[in-house]
Amino acid sequence: MRYIFLVWIIVVGMVVGIAGFQGDKTRRTPIELFPDMDRQPKLRPQTANAFFQDGRSSQLAPEGTIARHSSWEKTPENTGKVVGTTNFVSTIPLPVDATLLAKGQVKYTIYCAPCHGATGDGKGVTSKLGMGVIADLHDHKGRKLITAADGQLFDTIGQGKGLMGGYGSVLNPQERWAVVAYVRALQLAKLGSLDDIPNAERASIK
Repeated sequence: MRYIFLVWIIVVGMVVGIAGFQGDKTRRTPIELFPDMDRQPKLRPQTANAFFQDGRSSQLAPEGTIARHSSWEKTPENTGKVVGTTNFVSTIPLPVDATLLAKGQVKYTIYCAPCHGATGDGKGVTSKLGMGVIADLHDHKGRKLITAADGQLFDTIGQGKGLMGGYGSVLNPQERWAVVAYVRALQLAKLGSLDDIPNAERASIK
């Protein structure tokens, strides 16, 4: 028992000796266990320094740098929404051509097909592993995904929805629009009719 009491006295003494008495005033310099936390090498802004070629400690931002949350970011191409509103744009705000569709096919195959399937029917490889509630992009019942604005699909791809995680960290805005364009192509291929084909091209269809 006396050894326990002795150990307790030693521990208390060490704590008091290292931490001191909180709130007491003294002129003595406090003990610094990690002095680098108090005094770190740094450069004061707007001061002369020989490290950089221009002799200044503060360096200008690289040419073309755009600040976060600037008005440049708040465009339909980057948000999928009409400027100044919360409404989604109805159509893709980029030129839809073969190059964009090809890029969309590549990105869709990598990030979307494992769940939604190669044709968008929701029967990807994850459905065979027991994952349920995977959206059918053709949405035969409510047709909500078909009638939804392109900006809404763009937002869902970037931010995610429900059990689906967002892909904004791996797909830049142009790639997200490319996926939207490819999804629309899949929907049109499955649900389109002869009336959707221009008259000049109907003759080539058997």
